[in-house]
This record gives sequence, C-alpha cells and structure tokens, in this order.
Amino acid sequence: MKHLVQNYKSGELALLDVSPPACKAGGVLVRTLYSLISTGTELMKVSEAGMSLLGKARARPDQVAKVAASVTTNGLAATYRKVTNRLDSYTPLGYSLCGEVVEVGAGVDDVVVGDLVACAGNEHALHSELNWVPRNLYVRVPSEVEPSHAAFATVGAIAMQGVRRGEPRLGDVALVIGLGLIGQLVAQLLTASGVRVVGVDPDPVRCELAEALGAVMCAAPESQLVDAAVAELTDGHGVDQVYLAAGGGSNQPVELAARLSRDRGTVVDIGKCRLDLPWNAYYEKELDVRFSRSYGPGRYDPEYELEGRDYPIGYVRWTERRNLSCFVDLLARGSVDVGSLVSHVAEFADAVDTYRRLSEGELKAVAVLFRYPTPTYPASATGNTAAFVSTASLPRHGHAKLLSEKDLRGKGLHGKGLHGKGLHGKGLHGKGLHGKDTVRVAFIGAGNYACSMLLPHLRDRQDVRLSTVATTTALSAANAERKFGFEASSTDVADVLTDPDVDAVFVVTRHSSHAELVGRALRAGKAVFVEKPLALSEDELRGVLAAVEESGNDRLQVGFNRRFAPLLRKAKGRFGRRVGPATVRYLVNAGRLEQGSWYSRQHTEGSRFAGEGGHFIDTVSWLLDADPISVYACADQGNTGLQVLLRYPDGSTAAITYATGGAASFPKETLDVVADGKVLRLDDFASAQLYARRRSTSPRLPKGRDKGQRAQLDAFLDAVRTGAAMPIPLASLVSTTLATLAVNSSLTSAGPVGIEVPR
Repeated sequence: MKHLVQNYKSGELALLDVSPPACKAGGVLVRTLYSLISTGTELMKVSEAGMSLLGKARARPDQVAKVAASVTTNGLAATYRKVTNRLDSYTPLGYSLCGEVVEVGAGVDDVVVGDLVACAGNEHALHSELNWVPRNLYVRVPSEVEPSHAAFATVGAIAMQGVRRGEPRLGDVALVIGLGLIGQLVAQLLTASGVRVVGVDPDPVRCELAEALGAVMCAAPESQLVDAAVAELTDGHGVDQVYLAAGGGSNQPVELAARLSRDRGTVVDIGKCRLDLPWNAYYEKELDVRFSRSYGPGRYDPEYELEGRDYPIGYVRWTERRNLSCFVDLLARGSVDVGSLVSHVAEFADAVDTYRRLSEGELKAVAVLFRYPTPTYPASATGNTAAFVSTASLPRHGHAKLLSEKDLRGKGLHGKGLHGKGLHGKGLHGKGLHGKDTVRVAFIGAGNYACSMLLPHLRDRQDVRLSTVATTTALSAANAERKFGFEASSTDVADVLTDPDVDAVFVVTRHSSHAELVGRALRAGKAVFVEKPLALSEDELRGVLAAVEESGNDRLQVGFNRRFAPLLRKAKGRFGRRVGPATVRYLVNAGRLEQGSWYSRQHTEGSRFAGEGGHFIDTVSWLLDADPISVYACADQGNTGLQVLLRYPDGSTAAITYATGGAASFPKETLDVVADGKVLRLDDFASAQLYARRRSTSPRLPKGRDKGQRAQLDAFLDAVRTGAAMPIPLASLVSTTLATLAVNSSLTSAGPVGIEVPR
C-alpha cells in the first residue's frame, strides 16, 4: 500500500510502498477515501524538516535539552546512535481523514465492515491507503455527510475544543486572529453558537471567505476597520474572547488581543504563535489566558486513545471522541460549511508534488484534500506491497491470541507451579548450523532501542543476514528495512515465525508481548533473543517453560547485557576468586519517566522495576556466581525509591536501590562489591577501581561507556552458529525473572519471598 512519509533529517517527502497495518483488537482497519492536509501544522512540520541541524535545534530547544540529558546518562556514542536513528527515519504525515471500515478488531461492536468513519490522530489517521484506528479515535459518519466533508472532523474537533475553552455565551463578541483552516472553523462554530465574530488576517481572500461564512467583519491586523468594528459591536468595552489561531514568530497577535479585549476578558491560544505577553496590558485588564490542547480531553492519554478507556460523561462532558462526533453532527445538520473551505482536491498519487506546491507558495489554499483511488483487484496478492481492494482481499494478520490456561500449564506443569520439568525438555543444546557460516536473523519489533543498541552492531557483520523485520506499524518496519538492510519487512509476525530459513528471532517489542512471542518462536524451532523482561507474571513464565518442554527447544537468551560489559568483566577478573561472602551495593539512579511513556502503563506493561529490574539482579548474580534464594523489598511513601535486598546461598547479600527522584547529572549506575578485604567500585560502566592492600588500581579499557550490547550479541550468535550452550543458562534466566517478580510480591506481603527454580 502507499504511505506518504517525510525524512526529518533530509526533509525528503516520498510515497512509500509499505506493508498493510494489522487489524489489532480494540480498533478497526480503515481504507482511506479522503484525507485532509492541515496547511498550518503539517506545512510547519515540512518546513522544519528542511532546516539545517542548527535550525532544527533552534526550532526544538526542548529536544536539545533531552539530548543533553541523554549524553549525561548514556554517554555520547549511545546518544549519537539514538538521535541519528530518530532523525534519519521516515515519519508519517496527516491526522484527519474519512474512510471505509474494511476489518473490525476484537472487542469492537459499534461499527461493522462497510461503515463510513471519520478518523483522528497523528499516528492513526495518516495520509495512507490503509490505517488502523483505535476505538476512541473514530466516529461513524451519517449518510447525509459527504466523505470529503467528514475528512474535516479532526480539525473541526480542534476548533471546537478551542471554542469550548473560551466558554462563549449567547450574545458575546469574539475576535478570531488568524483565518487559516482552524480560524475559519472557529469563526463558524462561534457564529453557530450565537456569538458575533470579528476576524483578523493579512490575506484579504481569507477575510472575504470568513465574512461569507458568517463573520461580521474581517480585515488585516493593521486596519482601523477592526478597531472600529469592535468598538461598535461592544460599545467600546472590547471583545469577550480572543481566539489565537495564528502561527509564526510575530508577537503582534498577543498584543492585539490585549488591546481589543474587554476588562477580564479571555484569550485562548489554539495555534502555535509567539506568546511574549505584555505584562502591563494583561495585568491591567486581568486577562484570563488559556490554552486549548488539540482535540479535547483524552488527547495524549494512551489509556484513552490506545486502550479505549473512556472518561465518564458525568465528569468529562466533551472528550476528543465526543468532539469529533459533535462536529460530524453539525455537518449533518448543515450548521458548519466546510465545502467552501476546500481550495483544491489532489489525487493521492500527486501527494509529494502537492506538498511542494504548497510549500513554495505556488498553490494558495485554506484546505486541501487528498482523494484516494478506487482500488482494483490485483492478479495475485503476494508480497507485502500488494494492493488491497475489498474486505475479501484483506489478509488475516498473524496476531495470535494469548496462550490459554491449558497452554500455560503445559505438559507436566499443571498443579506444579514452576516446579515441573520446564528446564529439562529434550533441548536443542548442541544443535548448530551444520557448517553454515551465516546466521539468518529476523526481528519482531524495531523500536528505538533495537535500532540504536542492537541493529547497528548487526548491520555490517559478514556472518549475519538480516532476513525479515515485523512490526505493528508498517512505517517502522519500512524504516528498519531501509536503514539496516533487511531483506523484507512485514506487519505479520507469522512471516518471521514460519520462515524455515530463519535461524534466530529477536523479540524487541513492548513488555506485555514478550512471553507470548518467545513461546511461539521456541515452538517454531528458532533460537530466541528477547529483550528484558522475559515475563511479567509467573503464569507467563510457565508459558515459556511449557514451550521449552513441548518443543524441546531451550535456545533462549534474555538481553541482560551488563554481565557482558568489558569493563565489568575485566574488573571481576582483577578482583579474583572469592573466599568469603560478599556485600553488594547497587544504586540505580533511574530518573523520572517522560510524561506519556508506555513504561508507566503498569496495568498492561507491568511495573517499571518488573520491566527493568532484571538487568540489575542478573548483574549481581553474575558477579557472585550464584542465583538469589530470597527477596525482600520496600518502597518509600512517595514511590520514588525502591530498596531490594537479595540473599544468596553462600551468605552473600546485595542491596539494590532503584531511585526515580535523583538528579539527572548523577551517574545512572554505581556498584560496590565488598569481600575478602577488597572493594570493587564501578561508576556507570565508564570507570572502575579495585581497592586492596591499601592500594587502588583501575582496569584500563577503551574510552566510552560500554554496557555490553555488542559482546552479548557476539556470544549469542556464536552459540547459535556452533550449537554451544546459550551464554546465560536457562535456570539463571528463570531465577532472575522469579526474583524480579518477587519484588512486587514482597511489597504486597511486607515480608521476604523465597526463590525456588525448577531443576
């Protein structure tokens, strides 16, 4: 299918052939009929992508600050790979469309195949022939509404939310500054609400259009006509509300707002304009400045947008979905005219040229629509880029159901908890590639970690062939295919698991899917590398062990890379063999999560420690050459600090402090090992010191912070190729997983939790 994208590094626009998106539970697959270009927001994004790196930095100082913080935490090399990966990627365009439902995901019962829907979201309502759209980001379109008009629903919801923030009342007078697409819709919505509107825009054509659609008077900002109209309509008091729908770097809009507002009036910022508020003017009138956040309540909340959790109407009357529905209803009743705003309808095949004409000013427009072709039946629907023509032609994607209770129990695990035969199986230990020099690798998932920390180490290896990359979204798969040289990309996991030539599968998806995908890959006979965690519950861990037992395949590695860090390995060797028990102190200065991070979705992705804590437990266990036998945990009242105490068979103990409230300037990980009259000190994998006999020595290693990603990949690939044992024994992986899960159990019971691993 065709997908319009832009490379943020080069500014290149392209229509890519990509795999169709999968139809996941909780949403629908939509064939696009019309999508709307936001001539403000999208052209700003296109313009920004064409800037130099310095220009991009000036345009996004918030991102520059994040990069600086990442350098402090992760080091220059890792940050460079991360930033380069993000910049040199195709990103989607578009966020407002109308289309036909062609497939309905599990749990959706409010639409059926063939329904017309208006869709929203800059990750879901894209300029693309097919889009997967979650439940709260689409609404049904009544038969009275033209599909081309319904494509305006998202920008209509943005305008509507801005109007709601102003709280206009019947008979009010409002000033709308900026009569682009959003401003035109704001003016119409206010007029429909019984508000008299004065508009401001330097373009006389836009002023005439707004007047034709109901505004009392519109003129350029420097025109005295605006002042005169406001004075006449308000008896000289000033307008009740000002709606800022303008963009650009001029401070004129906020100054004009102050001058023409009444005492204690309201100023609502809808667009992205400069806001250097003149203090005296705003203070003397005690103006109420408000911001309007996109489509309405629910925006940027992943539980609302992605998981379909609605807000109770008694508490939140107008959510973003209700705003969408309300705007479509206004279209159906003829209360809003969007047809007059359409300056141009372009064929989707001409999308790149249309953006060029808009950017260069050749095409003057308030609103531009893309019209999508009526699909035709292909001779055959083979390959990932086949055209989709109807519901019948849509493939059934490989998103398997979660393992059933019976699957999780496995053969011989029923009633035995984790004390069955899960670690014995027939095993594939010793099964190498029979003389093959090249390991054929496939990836499930290609997020930022995979693309910055794993794939760069695999891309140029002569002994590795990157076969297929499968991701939830077609664009992320296409990006990985382009940047790292995969032979194919897909949105169907089955394309990876059923390929008989794939030797090893990397599972680098979100935490909640790890255990299921590992089980499927093991049953498919693949060697598996999975990023931490292996499982989020004991039930999920049972499922993995059942897969090992049933398939006889124990070729599994979890991405516990720190034990492979060159500095730590050299320091451990310098420390030497222990005689007595050790005391370990491990401080993890984890820092706060960014707002909206999927790591914070505990109900689906587990606690933050459940997702990340295995790293630190595994590191300690490797240093002590043993697995823990008990776990005790406690947390502070504000949940900014977690203390985990591990006991080991020889009497050694380890205290892991996982803190989220520390300073970003402090190293992320510091580790001390005390035993036999010696102390080993590790500072964030950048330096280490060994103190013994009144002397201290520092292992010499190449400069830079190396947490062992490359070395762990070397070890894993060597085991796959030769048939040697996996770098980390399966029993140790299970023990670390159980210990990580036991942290939450200990917090709940307020007591120690014993760890028993099936042997």
